[in-house]
This record gives sequence, C-alpha cells and structure tokens, in this order.
Amino acid sequence: MSKNPIINALSASAYIILVVTVMTFVTHPLKNKPDSLFAPITFLSVLTLSVVVMAFLFFYQPILLFIEGKKKEAVNLFVKTVGIFATITAVTLILLFSGLI
Repeated sequence: MSKNPIINALSASAYIILVVTVMTFVTHPLKNKPDSLFAPITFLSVLTLSVVVMAFLFFYQPILLFIEGKKKEAVNLFVKTVGIFATITAVTLILLFSGLI
C-alpha cells in the first residue's frame, strides 16, 4: 500500500465503510425473506475477502521494509498504522455511543 500510516488507516476505514454500505443496500430488499444456504456462504466470503484486504493494507509495506532489512522502520510503520486505525475506531465508538452518529 503506502508508507504513510495515515493513508493506510484511512484506506482500511474507507474499505469498511464501503463494505457496510454495499451490504446494507444489497440486503435491504431481503429483510422479509428467510435465510438460505447462501447467507452464511456470503458472510464467510466477505469475511475472507476483508481479511485479505486488511492484511494487504496493514502488512504489505511493513513486510517489504522488513525484507529490505529496515526492521525498525517496518515495525514503526505497522505500529503507527494500527495506532491511527485504533484512534479512528475509538472516535467512531465515542460518536456512536454519544448519539452523535
């Protein structure tokens, strides 16, 4: 992805927003229908895709840096990305529980 932890964390948040938005609009017409075999298949497929996307966003650049021998920079990028994403998540939770969103 990027060597900028802010871009990586924001990309992860944008991906989550995209998945939730698409799932909300796709499943809205199906609310009154019983679940079928395809509901858990779809859930596991989206979960697997999300794990791969998040692994790419969080680990790709740090692994490349680690392979290049820049271990300290790799760890620093990973920790900053996770920290910024955790901050975004905390702010979202605070806004949600305060009733602002």
